[in-house]
Amino acid sequence: MMALSDFGPRICILGPSNSGKSTLAQAIASKTARPLIHLDQLYHLPNTHWQARAEADFRQLHLDAIAGESWVMDGNYVRTLPDRLARASGIILLDLPPTQSFFRYLRRTLFDAQRIGGVVPSHQREKLTWEMTRYLLITSRRHRPRNQRMYEEWTLPKLLLSSPYEVNQLCREWGLLTDKI
Repeated sequence: MMALSDFGPRICILGPSNSGKSTLAQAIASKTARPLIHLDQLYHLPNTHWQARAEADFRQLHLDAIAGESWVMDGNYVRTLPDRLARASGIILLDLPPTQSFFRYLRRTLFDAQRIGGVVPSHQREKLTWEMTRYLLITSRRHRPRNQRMYEEWTLPKLLLSSPYEVNQLCREWGLLTDKI
């Protein structure tokens, strides 16, 4: 497996919703002392339940974020991917099965919400919705071939992880401190 240093100072972590992108990004940012950028936080307005910013505002925040000298960035937003990859020095694609992402979503919405009660404001907690369930089980399944084609075309240092076991093995090899993916 490649060394973390092989990925350079600007690492993109991509993959379906609830695949562990943010968890992995946090662990890498902590290990490398690089700024952590969650694209969901740039795209959604703060203190709302997933309300999108104006597209122009999101694109400007994205451009400002990728201009940094070093970062670990998680999120997809494929329409902004060309600009991001022009600045990135390495890419990690999480290609977990949709059912795995769905079970992570269930755990996050049903059990983590109870565990973090009182710590995270209710407007910031994940809520179980039909829209996200449908996205995870149907739409994200259709995105997998596209993601795999994109992965084959990337020329930057890259890594494809297809199971929680592979992600956890990577975390052990790189000495990343994280909850299991």
